[in-house]
Amino acid sequence: MQNTDLCLAEIGRRVAQRRKELGLTQEALAEKANVTTQFVSYAEAGKRAMRPENLKKISDALGVSADYLLTGDVTDKDLLLLSRKLARLTPSQLQSVENIVDECIRLSSQH
Repeated sequence: MQNTDLCLAEIGRRVAQRRKELGLTQEALAEKANVTTQFVSYAEAGKRAMRPENLKKISDALGVSADYLLTGDVTDKDLLLLSRKLARLTPSQLQSVENIVDECIRLSSQH
C-alpha cells in the first residue's frame, strides 16, 4: 500500500468514525454535506481523494475541522466548535461534562 493510499484510508476511517458518533447514515451525511451517497462511501473506503470544497462540506457537516479529517489532530477550530456547543448547555449539564472530562483525564494519567 502506498503512502497516499494509507493517508486516504486514514481520512476515510475518521470520516466514518465521526459520522457514526453523530448517528448519521452515509445517506444522511451525504444530504447534510450536499454530496452524493456514493461520494461518502468512496471517501470512507479511502478510494477517492476529496477536492478541497468537498472536504470542507464534509468537515462542516461532521462538525470538525478539515485538519482533523486530514491529520487526526485536534486544532483550535475543533476546540472552538466544542466551546460553542458547551455554551448552549445549562449550568448543570456543563458541570456533568466537566466531571466526565476530569474523569477521563484522571483515567488517562493512570496509564
